[in-house]
Amino acid sequence: MDVQLTLPIYKTIGKVADSIGVKAFAVGGVVRDYFLQRHCTDIDVVCVGSGINLAKEVAAAIDKHIKVSVFKNFGTASFRYHYDNIDWQIEFVGARKESYQHDSRKPIVEDGTLEDDQNRRDFTINAMAVSLNEEHFGELTDPFGGIADLNNGILRTPLDPDITFSDDPLRMMRAVRFASQLGFRIDDNTFCAIERNAKRIEIVSKERITTEMNKIMASPVPSVGLKLMQRCGLMSLVFPEVSKLKGVETINHRAHKDNFYHTMEVLDNVAEHSENLWLRWAALLHDIGKPATKRFDEKVGWTFHGHEVKGSKMVKRIFSNLRLPLDAKMKYVEKLVLLHLRPIILSEDDITDSAVRRLLFDAGDDIDDLMMLCEADITSKNEEKVRRYLKNFKIVRQKLIELEEKDRIRNFQPPVSGEDIMQTFNLKPCREVGVIKDYIKDSILDGVIPNEREAAWQLMLAKAKEIGLTPKE
Repeated sequence: MDVQLTLPIYKTIGKVADSIGVKAFAVGGVVRDYFLQRHCTDIDVVCVGSGINLAKEVAAAIDKHIKVSVFKNFGTASFRYHYDNIDWQIEFVGARKESYQHDSRKPIVEDGTLEDDQNRRDFTINAMAVSLNEEHFGELTDPFGGIADLNNGILRTPLDPDITFSDDPLRMMRAVRFASQLGFRIDDNTFCAIERNAKRIEIVSKERITTEMNKIMASPVPSVGLKLMQRCGLMSLVFPEVSKLKGVETINHRAHKDNFYHTMEVLDNVAEHSENLWLRWAALLHDIGKPATKRFDEKVGWTFHGHEVKGSKMVKRIFSNLRLPLDAKMKYVEKLVLLHLRPIILSEDDITDSAVRRLLFDAGDDIDDLMMLCEADITSKNEEKVRRYLKNFKIVRQKLIELEEKDRIRNFQPPVSGEDIMQTFNLKPCREVGVIKDYIKDSILDGVIPNEREAAWQLMLAKAKEIGLTPKE
């Protein structure tokens, strides 16, 4: 079978490889994605010889000003290639064979043949190679039936999966990720090997695991990968907080829903409407506090009071453990987890202007994402209940728009500042300043006064008088 490689650089690589007497092949993801008709801008090239030398020669043949990044320890080199308004990342490596020690996923590397290089690949669909040399340009080498597995949507390892996963346990996470990204099924023998070797994931760095987690979270239906992680035992090892959501407990014939599967449904609902990775993380973590707050009440059954507060407080530790960013992204997830019940509670009660103003004030610019999360959280099988919630959410959304236009509450700063209060009454920072500031803020949010400086100033003077303060002369 011949592969129609149309990008000009492939011919260039082949000509340079011929000129220095080495065999060169496009391998891995770029070949897989060619057959899947997926766009791929990362091109991996294997040569039987020095990958570093080939990279330098190819770069010089294209443009002597191209900067080649060399990684001698790994025997690799790469550069960026701009063509057709696209930046392509081209990486070169010499064919190699690998052996592993039990306590490390870093291989002992030796020079090898193309066959050696294909043997070390993680999955059959990533073990295909296409010749770039002129004589055999475009010829496919597919020793493990990668094309058949692509056509059948199957993920399996080229060699014994127990050895493949024990050698490099990160490949177990990659199997789950590819299943989630591509909608493929993991071969039964391969999946059983993941179950047997799951504990080996403990030698992999958190950063590498989280890179795969983020790719699963960014996939079209994230629950596919997360459910596989739960089934094979990886979830309890790398993300125990999510694993603990699974299960149903029954007392006196009264059971609660399985919060793991509910969370998966919420996450998929969000993913259907948004590619925002951190909104997806908020969906995954929105009920993370439920296991710690679960209680059984003889009168009302199962309760999870305060799970939104507990969950919000858990976010920082989870992000830290997974080496996720501890910055505004984390704060965003904390906020959405904390507030995720507020619109639902609003939709159950009479929707007052005051409550909507407070929601708008607390959510700020994230109000639209919060509303999306809350709508995704309605997973009841009772169609009438779902219709009622969604109808009320529309009312909440409309009130949010009206009140924002009228009162400018989103991210508002009170029109009288703490500095104003201290100067007016000759105060240093103290409790009284906070009392007056909160009184002004609450009065605006409750609609007692408009969000205007003059009204707030008069309210400041009145409240100060009430608590025994007088303006300085």
